Amino acid sequence: MRDRVALVTGASRGVGRGVAIALHRAGASVWATGRTIASADLPAGVTRVPCDHTSDSDVAAAFAKLAATAGRLDVLVNNAWGGYERMVDGGRFTWGDPFWEQPTWRWDAMLGAGARAAFVASAHAARLMVPARRGLIVNVSHWAAQKRIGNALYGIAKAATDRLTTECAHELAPHGVAVVTLYPGLVRTKAVLAAGVFDLSNSESPEFQGRAVAALARDPDVLRHTGRVTVTAQLALDYGFTDVDGKQPRPLTIEDT
Repeated sequence: MRDRVALVTGASRGVGRGVAIALHRAGASVWATGRTIASADLPAGVTRVPCDHTSDSDVAAAFAKLAATAGRLDVLVNNAWGGYERMVDGGRFTWGDPFWEQPTWRWDAMLGAGARAAFVASAHAARLMVPARRGLIVNVSHWAAQKRIGNALYGIAKAATDRLTTECAHELAPHGVAVVTLYPGLVRTKAVLAAGVFDLSNSESPEFQGRAVAALARDPDVLRHTGRVTVTAQLALDYGFTDVDGKQPRPLTIEDT
């Protein structure tokens, strides 16, 4: 990944932070964005750009700074997300409520900070990648796009992200730019570990997701994946990399997710 420039959105914590760390360790020049990125626990070599991805002016400024400084963009990882805030709303747990009882702010959070943020960032990235006739855009999503997992808005937002991949891939392929969706398995984020309720026997580290992105970026034939859903653990088997602990997690399917 040396001489490659990567931008990871929502990199302050969780999967985004893990992706940024893994790409940095692989030798890429990594730019990391997020509302609290200034205080994130990231390597010193990662360029931090405070950015609220629900603000178009913030996003435009972040990409302008990258273009002026780095002059190119090889990899964009759209990981920014919203909607997990205020799981307890008005004194009760609302995540599993039917859609007609869901708080409307959750729609704005998931579609705005999720699918819309990925669209806006991808548009800025395309303006740098198309003239160069190379690039990779990775949209982090979830099996909830294809299977109900407890919340209608969550499924809608993830399905929108997957469809974003399909549509953008169709338009960018003639310009040598690949767009893929990435489905992590159960990731050992701080929030997952703190919950203390998950079976972690087949879990994945946040950095494992970054290793998958690096493998895709290094593939000279990455366009064979464009427009498709890719599963992190399956990519590990296909490309021959392991998680940070040396383990090879089993790829989840829609049946057992």
